[in-house]
Amino acid sequence: MSDSSQPRPSVVLLDYGAGNIRSASRALERAGAQVELTVDPQRALATDGLVVPGVGAFAACMSGLERVKGPRIIGQRLAGGRPVLGICVGMQVLFEASEEGGDAHGCGQWPGTVERLKAPVLPHMGWNTVSVDPGSAMFAGVAEEYFYFVHSFGVRAWELETDGLTRAPLVHWADYAGERFVAAVENGPLWATQFHPEKSGEAGARLLRNWVDTL
Repeated sequence: MSDSSQPRPSVVLLDYGAGNIRSASRALERAGAQVELTVDPQRALATDGLVVPGVGAFAACMSGLERVKGPRIIGQRLAGGRPVLGICVGMQVLFEASEEGGDAHGCGQWPGTVERLKAPVLPHMGWNTVSVDPGSAMFAGVAEEYFYFVHSFGVRAWELETDGLTRAPLVHWADYAGERFVAAVENGPLWATQFHPEKSGEAGARLLRNWVDTL
């Protein structure tokens, strides 16, 4: 839990037209952050933490991000070790591409393509467990690893190779109808979740507090 005697860290929710983000804003406020919704590049670069939300189609989210110079903002923050949190399609756009709606390009922070899940019923909507990699800071103190998902596309293979000199990202997986996909990633200052922590009850609230506590 964040120390209430200390100034609350500032968080910018990038409001680039990616759907209703009020629930994420409220959840981050409850997690101890001072939240601002903006597309101002200077505010997004200066804030303690940046959240990239995403609801809907990959290509539409990328188009909205590009209009507000989102890929450049994300890249500049990460180059300086400044925290970024991607949520749902906001995680998917961090990869190179998606086959949703054709071969749409992403921000390219991680190699790999977002693919349509091969489950018999889509979308994958509702509560599901996440298999957490040991040593996770993201999931520290989370009693039950059930989170709320709404998606039909996901990352089915993790392709980033490491040289052994830097710490490898922690990749957390989920399974839907026998289909394994990336549920969350911790990669230095870049965290991302396929699920919606703001809709995931106490487990999601604790995860957001963990992120805010890193700022």
